[in-house]
Amino acid sequence: MSHYQTAQRWHVFVWVLMPDHLHAIVSLPTEESLTKTVAAWKRFTAREAGIAWQRGFFDHRLRSDESLEEKAHYIRMNPVRNGLVAHPADWPHIWPC
Repeated sequence: MSHYQTAQRWHVFVWVLMPDHLHAIVSLPTEESLTKTVAAWKRFTAREAGIAWQRGFFDHRLRSDESLEEKAHYIRMNPVRNGLVAHPADWPHIWPC
């Protein structure tokens, strides 16, 4: 994740790694393809970390009437809703904390 952030291939607003999936809000430069960027990142993490990703991914574009902070809060609450921790800050796989 940080390599792509440093290389400016994406900007991560929030990132929550769950036991069997990942939630994130990212923005990309206009010249980057979301599909190609995610595929390249999944190939890298599969090779480096041995992660067996499912094919494809689900994306949702924030509409003008949707609040970025509201969606980020929803994502941060995932570990709480799943009974993994009592508070989002207790979950070790969340960025930024």
